[in-house]
Amino acid sequence: MKGRYTGDVLHLLNPIPAHRIRLIVFDLDGTLIDSQTDLTNSINAMLAEFGREPLPEAIIATYIGDGAAMLVRRALGDPDDEPLVENALRHFLDHYRVHKLDHTRVYPGVMESLEALRTMGDGTPRKLAVLTNKPVRASAEICEGLGLARFMFRIYGGNSFATKKPDPEGLNRIIREAEVAPGETLMIGDSSVDILTARRAGAWALGCRFGLSSHTVETIECDCLVDGAAEWAEALALEIASKPRSTAER
Repeated sequence: MKGRYTGDVLHLLNPIPAHRIRLIVFDLDGTLIDSQTDLTNSINAMLAEFGREPLPEAIIATYIGDGAAMLVRRALGDPDDEPLVENALRHFLDHYRVHKLDHTRVYPGVMESLEALRTMGDGTPRKLAVLTNKPVRASAEICEGLGLARFMFRIYGGNSFATKKPDPEGLNRIIREAEVAPGETLMIGDSSVDILTARRAGAWALGCRFGLSSHTVETIECDCLVDGAAEWAEALALEIASKPRSTAER
């Protein structure tokens, strides 16, 4: 590690150039919101419909991050039965639409960090967006219900494009719509999927070690690791001398 914030909390491998970052794109589940309990309850409601035993919340958490269809497939044990998976997905989504905000909450420090990150150091507005593999309708409703939508100029979900993260299609679209360059973009997420998405788009990557898929976030090198949402702003403000990445590495 080339830089470290006091308390071994904020770890910088490459100093993120705050003065250049004009767009910040966030993952949703495990990054902005803790949705683990509501997702668990909806998965177990679906399993009960099919006469299956419930799964522990800790196990279901490891299935989150690649979209609702993959979450359901993993909960079913990856069966070679597509009609079963499709039927189970419908049951899961029907339950989740109603119960998606029963227990879901914004992580501590998120609102304060979003307020701090929405402007650059010189006062210039900075664009914020959400790119998640969760279905877009549920994502938008959650962001609206929890007060996150007012910060975001775009909210895209797993069914907004032909592909999902880690394919960079969605992030590339947001970059174009924000009229910025990849090198002026930061992706923040709690999983290797988010880091890989950023890498494939040529953007900067910040990994969250507090989220639902945080067990994967250090499997791909990112530019910074944090243990709390309150440190996002610190990651952009903190200058630590280290060797910058070459153009070929970006």
